[in-house]
Amino acid sequence: MNPYLRLALLATLPALAAGCTTTGARPPIDVTRYHLSEPFERTTVSVMPMTGAMDVTPEFRVYADAVQAELNKQGYVPATSDRPAGYIASVSFTRASRGVVREPSPVSIGLGGGSFGGGRGGGVGLGGGVSFGIGKRKQNEILVSQLWVQLRRRAGENVIWEGRAETTGVGLRDNQPAATAQRLAAALFKDFPGESGITTTVK
Repeated sequence: MNPYLRLALLATLPALAAGCTTTGARPPIDVTRYHLSEPFERTTVSVMPMTGAMDVTPEFRVYADAVQAELNKQGYVPATSDRPAGYIASVSFTRASRGVVREPSPVSIGLGGGSFGGGRGGGVGLGGGVSFGIGKRKQNEILVSQLWVQLRRRAGENVIWEGRAETTGVGLRDNQPAATAQRLAAALFKDFPGESGITTTVK
């Protein structure tokens, strides 16, 4: 290889490596809540699937546990046989695919517009630009995850609060069920009960 070309390629590698790093930011969550601005008594609660929504699967338990953890922070404790539920928290969740995206090749080297001197014949010019990728292009699935919770009094079955939280994640890192459930539940119950009828974005 021409020594000048070798030096030029080596000089580009640090910049290319820096370009491959990511910020690690999580996707934002959109939250909408509705309620009648009534006082919320902090008492016992039972978390269960929303009627007709789903069975008690392991994934449902992940979401139910995340909701229960956030309710605990708000002063709602799990109901027991000795302390019946004052409230019922009905939980539903969905995960829907929205296609895939392809990442660019891990490393791309571009050469163009320059010339390298060598020999009596003058320089060797590379015009128009030449680029090529190193490594395979990876496909990442786009998933939209939503958590929906209704809180109602056990006596009378009246829904006094409900909220939905939704986020879009790309790839495995953004779509781990446990982490997604915790983030959605935390966003949904942030500043509980929240402003009614307003959609906010939690980052």
